[in-house]
Amino acid sequence: MKSKVICIVMGGGRGTRLSPLTKLRCKPAVPLAGKYRLVDIPISNCLNSGLNNIFVLTQFNTASLHRHIQESYKFDAFGGGFVDIMAAEQTEGSDGWYQGTADAVRQNMSHFDLDDEDLVLILSGDQLYRMDLNQLVEEHRAHGADVTIAGTLLPKEEVTGLGLMKVKENLEIEEFVEKPTDSKVIDGLVVGEKVTDRVENPPEAASCLANMGIYVFNAKILEKALSSQETDFGKEIIPGLLGKCALYS
Repeated sequence: MKSKVICIVMGGGRGTRLSPLTKLRCKPAVPLAGKYRLVDIPISNCLNSGLNNIFVLTQFNTASLHRHIQESYKFDAFGGGFVDIMAAEQTEGSDGWYQGTADAVRQNMSHFDLDDEDLVLILSGDQLYRMDLNQLVEEHRAHGADVTIAGTLLPKEEVTGLGLMKVKENLEIEEFVEKPTDSKVIDGLVVGEKVTDRVENPPEAASCLANMGIYVFNAKILEKALSSQETDFGKEIIPGLLGKCALYS
């Protein structure tokens, strides 16, 4: 039997860049196309990919988001699917807010009921995209990866504020830089033709492979990585794993 896949949707921070839309709601609860919310994008990507064990981690201005999820996602008793809300809570092990993406997952690990061979798919709750997440999972298994990071090609002039990856021809990650600002560093991360040839309609200009904030972790590797006090995946966890386990894009 294949290992089970647990999906974790990050509920986002304060969302100050989307103010005033986030004055009374978190980013994933911002309305989209009428009755939909931003959080429906990652959840529907999961469900359309046949992945229906979904946890949504929330913290700021969550009432609107909680109400929408509770009203929108109901599963029959036989399918085994769910969309569960995991709000920040005080426990014996922690009495504070989530300190970052990694800390949010760490504080909820006891709720996920993971076996070592399981996979954990971590998604952002405030992105607009369409993706067959099952294809991402199968690629992860095919590579024998410990961690797989979804990436998108962007012209190097548009990568400000994003984590960038340099990969080998087999898409194994050999360098990961979180939000570089030095133009020389960015120039050194421009991808070659053998990477751009794998992408439909790649940018015509010199491009870099940007981290989408979508990760597949082997459960055992995730638990080990979160045994530290590091709080963020992009800034700390991923760079710390480079060279220590099999990282692929």
